[in-house]
Amino acid sequence: MGHCRESEFKPLKIAVLTLSDTRDETTDTSGTFLADALTETGHILAEKRIIKDDKYQIRAVMSAWIADPDVQVIISTGGTGFSGRDNTPDAVAPLFDKPIEGFGELFRHLSFVELGTSTVQSRAIGGVANGTAIFCLPGSTGACRTGWNGIIKQQLDARHRPCNFVAHLKAPTQE
Repeated sequence: MGHCRESEFKPLKIAVLTLSDTRDETTDTSGTFLADALTETGHILAEKRIIKDDKYQIRAVMSAWIADPDVQVIISTGGTGFSGRDNTPDAVAPLFDKPIEGFGELFRHLSFVELGTSTVQSRAIGGVANGTAIFCLPGSTGACRTGWNGIIKQQLDARHRPCNFVAHLKAPTQE
């Protein structure tokens, strides 16, 4: 697997989407955590937005980012639970070219230590669409920390072995 043997870090362009009917820039601790964590790691924040947890708004923003040659990864926070307003998996899954089947399972495994059996109510999902990796996390800052530190950070590092997602992502346009 030669594509998994990079020796240097490659910064990726990552968009962060917060899905909430109540949060704004001053109260969005989850989206802020993700933006800070990815830039501290050396990646580039392509864009950060907050929108209502509405299936069609989610699809519109995600589709635009999937089509954007300068967005290689999308991480969303919020809307993955079981309430009537939790629409993220329903909105995003149809956009995937390939689901990342193990992402949700691994996320729930890691969060079991923190939440116990309540983790079964997380519908965290991941997939790839048009060379864009997409990770949909729950809305709590703790869940975002678990997802970023436990899975996403390593999988977006070209040096991570035996493999990672970097080789599967579209190349950004040159500036």
